[in-house]
Amino acid sequence: MNERRFTIVESDSTHGSEMPQVPQDATEVLDAYSEAVMQVAERVGPAVVQVGVVHEGRARTERGIVPFKEQGVGSGVIIAPDGYVVTNSHVVHKATQITVTLADGREMVAALVGEDPITDTAVLRISPDLDEKLPVAELGDSDRLRVGQLVIAIGNPHGFQSTVTAGVVSALGRNLRGYGGRLIEGIIQTDAALNPGNSGGPLVDSRGRVVGINTAVIQHAQGLCFAVPINTVKWVVGMLMRDGQVTRAYLGIAGQDRPLHARIRYQFRLVNPSAVEIVEVQSGGPAARAGLRVGDLISAIDSQPVRTIDDLHRYLARLQPGQVARLEVLRRDGGTLQRQEIDVVTDRQAA
Repeated sequence: MNERRFTIVESDSTHGSEMPQVPQDATEVLDAYSEAVMQVAERVGPAVVQVGVVHEGRARTERGIVPFKEQGVGSGVIIAPDGYVVTNSHVVHKATQITVTLADGREMVAALVGEDPITDTAVLRISPDLDEKLPVAELGDSDRLRVGQLVIAIGNPHGFQSTVTAGVVSALGRNLRGYGGRLIEGIIQTDAALNPGNSGGPLVDSRGRVVGINTAVIQHAQGLCFAVPINTVKWVVGMLMRDGQVTRAYLGIAGQDRPLHARIRYQFRLVNPSAVEIVEVQSGGPAARAGLRVGDLISAIDSQPVRTIDDLHRYLARLQPGQVARLEVLRRDGGTLQRQEIDVVTDRQAA
């Protein structure tokens, strides 16, 4: 058998070149990235909590029907110094016991103020010591997010408290089918690593402002994580804190944000750069009864421009079920795009 010989030559001043050095400007970029993440963790971390839940029920076994208790864990974020906490609806739904563990290790019993499964949002209330002001997180503006923007997730994956991960905004305006089977619209997609237990924790921008509430991951996939936009959460939370529930007039559609070509905007004299495209019409619902179709573009409601799903939600939240909403719709009919006005008698959004 032929024998092969190899000679290993060590690099020195006379053989080869020196080890490549990282350029100083690249080091400064890495340091700036690390500094941004560290500052966010230090600023927002104290306001992030662990949410523990107990579900009680009865199960059929070989010994008959027996009671059981099941424990779960999620995350949350304090939004008011007197003890209001935002988390996901699916974390606390039908829980018989809810506890909140603060970043300093203190555990408190929490009361459910209200929940909205449609946006997977819930509000809890804890009672701090008299005159104590709890640390709070600043709420940002999710409408200002851009794809590629740095975001940081803080939560309690698998019970590991105060875990920080970082990534970017991968996409905006996604639709995600929630735990109740309904579509949650306008979702933020990110590759910041999320795991079970992160649900309900904050997604934060590089300035430490909460831009979303983490809600879901796609199992067996990498880098596909989702958060509810904070602008959606804010108006839901306001109603939950005031009324304990969200009462909506609804249309019976699912939609997504759709940019409008400049030619279309000029043709129909539209001021909004985008509209809401209908991607699903609920059978027998208000929209179906009014004749709305998949593919229709909603550009206005009661003469108010509609740019995004959030615009539509916010307007419908001000209507009472049964009120008539006049929609301005762009519809392609016979190859020609036409503008129509369609009156829809709204209905009550089922819980």
